[in-house]
Amino acid sequence: MSARRMASPPHTTGLVEAGGLVGSSAATSRLRSEIARFAPFASNVLITGPSGTGKELVAREVHARSRRAAGPFVPVDCASLVGELMASQLFGHVAGAFTGANCEALGCFQAANGGTLFLDEIGELEQSLQAKLLRVLQEKVVTPVGSYAGRPIDVRVVAATNRNLLHEVRAGRFREDLYYRLHVVHLETTPLHERPEDIPELAAAFLRQMATDGLPACKLSEEACPPLLAYRWPGNVRQLRNVLEQAVIEAEGPLLEAADLAALLDDECEEANLCGFAEPGSEALAADFSVRSVEPAAPAERRLAWTTLAEMEREHIVKTLALTFFNRAAAARLLGVSRQALLRKIERYGIECGDRTP
Repeated sequence: MSARRMASPPHTTGLVEAGGLVGSSAATSRLRSEIARFAPFASNVLITGPSGTGKELVAREVHARSRRAAGPFVPVDCASLVGELMASQLFGHVAGAFTGANCEALGCFQAANGGTLFLDEIGELEQSLQAKLLRVLQEKVVTPVGSYAGRPIDVRVVAATNRNLLHEVRAGRFREDLYYRLHVVHLETTPLHERPEDIPELAAAFLRQMATDGLPACKLSEEACPPLLAYRWPGNVRQLRNVLEQAVIEAEGPLLEAADLAALLDDECEEANLCGFAEPGSEALAADFSVRSVEPAAPAERRLAWTTLAEMEREHIVKTLALTFFNRAAAARLLGVSRQALLRKIERYGIECGDRTP
């Protein structure tokens, strides 16, 4: 058996439709047109946009419409690994490069040779690795960890982030020279609430995909669309899929009615205002609610300056509850936990919610 192996990239999934990106809104049509225009070039691509808006799907579309479509598409989550592990994941390593390196690993750059390397969450990459990545992009040569011999590569890099990289550059957290190496072609994804015309098409596509994956085959009734259109979807397309999957599992028949979604979205009109991104003045609204501290106040000389993990969690829960006017079901969805789990945390931390909502 060969001692060489490839560092396995993380497995990711996305909405796949034969026609590519789903949606007929102006924003999606424009993005589709930009992909078709720029994909044939070999230039690096930077995709920006909020979390959950389908940046990896856009990257896959760029690859599928490029001259490299027959080559590999290798996704890497830059936020998941640090230090030597990330360097090994990207650039590979030779046997004995570090403790546990018993055999040679190609790394994702070499695995993507002749194809596309997708660097997700590029804004989270450590600065030491940013310098190494810049050199690889400039020289088109990768040097595995523990080796001095460079290996030529032919890779197109597509990077994505939900951060403002120019702001990160000004703050000294991201290299300016690397930013300009990546920012050759810029594509931007749009929040779902800014393109509501896409929601019915996305919902139908998700429901078809779920049926293919083994869930009950369901469709939306005409009455089920207004609640979906009214909601602001802070989690964007990812959240839409999650809500639809819950609705399919809980539905009693093949047609999803408004009532099936009401339990998940609560009052859709209220949710449209309460569960969106913070609007101007929301800080003042949150300040109107008083909550107890995590512990009884201690004398200043005894109080630790470092915030504990429990205190941070409690503060985040309090802010989320205040943003949703203490609607616990809405807060639970924003926090990504079940309502029962949120109730247990509210009781554990002694948060006073009043009797505003269930």
